[in-house]
Amino acid sequence: MKSLLLAALFASAVAYAQTDPAGEWAPQFHEDQPERIPGPEIGDYLGLPINNAARLRGDAWDASLLTVPEHQCKPHPSDYSPRGPANLRISKLIDRDTQQVVAYQTHISWEAPERTIWMDGRPHPPAWAPHTWQGFSTGKWEGNMLTITTTHLKIGWIRRNGIPRSDRATVVEHWIRHENYLTWVVIITDPVYLTEPFIRTTDFKADPDQQIAPYPCEIVVEIQRPKGAIPHHLPGTNPFLTEFADRHGVPREAARGGAETMYPEYRQKLAGKAVSIPLPPPQPAPAAPAPDAAVHSIQVQGNVSMLVGAGGNITVQHGANGVLMVDTGLAPMADKVFAAVNDIAPAQPLRYIIDTHVHADHVGGNEALGKKGSTIAGGNVVGDIGGSAAQGATIIAHEEVMNRMSAAPPAGQPATPFDALPTDTYGGTEKDLFFNGEGIELLHQPAAHTDGDTIVFFRRSDVVSAGDIFTPERYPIIDLTRGGNVQGVIDGLNLIIDLTIPAEKQEGGTMVVPGHGRLCDEADVVEYRDMLTIVRDRFQDMIKKGMTLEQVKAAKPTEDYDPLYGDNTRFVEAVYKSLKP
Repeated sequence: MKSLLLAALFASAVAYAQTDPAGEWAPQFHEDQPERIPGPEIGDYLGLPINNAARLRGDAWDASLLTVPEHQCKPHPSDYSPRGPANLRISKLIDRDTQQVVAYQTHISWEAPERTIWMDGRPHPPAWAPHTWQGFSTGKWEGNMLTITTTHLKIGWIRRNGIPRSDRATVVEHWIRHENYLTWVVIITDPVYLTEPFIRTTDFKADPDQQIAPYPCEIVVEIQRPKGAIPHHLPGTNPFLTEFADRHGVPREAARGGAETMYPEYRQKLAGKAVSIPLPPPQPAPAAPAPDAAVHSIQVQGNVSMLVGAGGNITVQHGANGVLMVDTGLAPMADKVFAAVNDIAPAQPLRYIIDTHVHADHVGGNEALGKKGSTIAGGNVVGDIGGSAAQGATIIAHEEVMNRMSAAPPAGQPATPFDALPTDTYGGTEKDLFFNGEGIELLHQPAAHTDGDTIVFFRRSDVVSAGDIFTPERYPIIDLTRGGNVQGVIDGLNLIIDLTIPAEKQEGGTMVVPGHGRLCDEADVVEYRDMLTIVRDRFQDMIKKGMTLEQVKAAKPTEDYDPLYGDNTRFVEAVYKSLKP
């Protein structure tokens, strides 16, 4: 009886065994070596369920982009890193007391990306958390297969010839071990650039004698270019797009990719036969989270935090001298903002408010929050003005913001309340503060989002508060009526890139609080700067050809970016009018 019980237990254990993937693994290249080692050819979109936006981004891509300093040391994201000379190490993080696997960790030889796959059931971060090259991954066992779900990825590749995978994608992976072989299945669901999930497999073989060398990366100037120049092909000018199809005898239409070309029936269609290709419905865009009318905080680094949910993002710095805020959000959210600030810095006085620009979603809370603060005042100021000199926080802005806020309002609109106006302005290009043991630079960027934009740099905490010069989840709003200009926005983005220094792998280091959207770093600003520079170059080319605004709109010059950044109506008009002589 005892032997039968032991046999039953053993059989049960075998049925639910989890084959440990830890160890050293060498990549196998028998399936698709030409794509993975030499690299895919320009214009090779075969087998990719891409939409036209992704196709156009591939058409515009120039490999010389990778010589730009900000792009040189970027690793492949976790969904693409197994594709190259990817010698792989998988290790385990084990809880000492319970001996349970807390996480699997991976290290890949090419560019040395490192990744953690959490196995302890922790949730994925909120939407406003930073995105990284490796993303945030959680794993669970499904029988003998480890299934991994990854979110919070930076923009990466579907194929590294310019076909993008957006930062809104979700990646599901399966690790399947068969004795000394590991199959790595990657399934990418991207509502921005794919019309259906894209599946890719990569194989590895156990290599216990493997030694992975370090992979240091140093940025150098490879090609001398004007500052801010971004290599790319203008629409219709890439001379290399048909070379792949012609060299390999592939129909040019098929080489353009798309879900339809993945099905066997497509051969009959190319032969001129009437066929019905059973395509799945397009992937729906994820529904935007419903506003919860709450203000959320996330600690950035140092003594700086970010508040989201109040309209525009708010930056909070706190310390022994009190609290400094960059922007105040919408007026109706002021009480919730104050409560969130008090959670970060309990009972500390609000001393300073810095306005990045004039719009109500950033200065609407000035009046209510300013009254809750107190200025450090004394000497002749109190002697001349009285004790009221210390009442209220000091509100600092560029003088153009003061001019706009104090001007007579348009007909039918109320005037800005007196207590919402800046109490301290600066002219010229910059103003310096030293508060809570930290140097703070206020840098004016003229004629950008507006004519009064201020970028705030917290030097010790290594955080930049960008205002609406940088809004990574939508096109910039270029407020022409308040002095905005597309070239000023590009200049502002390049200034932010000058201020930021990324940590290893072009990630982290200086963090950037955007005017709206998730917490970012330099790589996110670079992606946005590249987009805006490419779009500007297209508009300049069309204006040079004498095209009218309506002709430019009909040409769809932002079609490859619209699924990522949304409605382009105001943006296209503003860019055209900014550049039109």
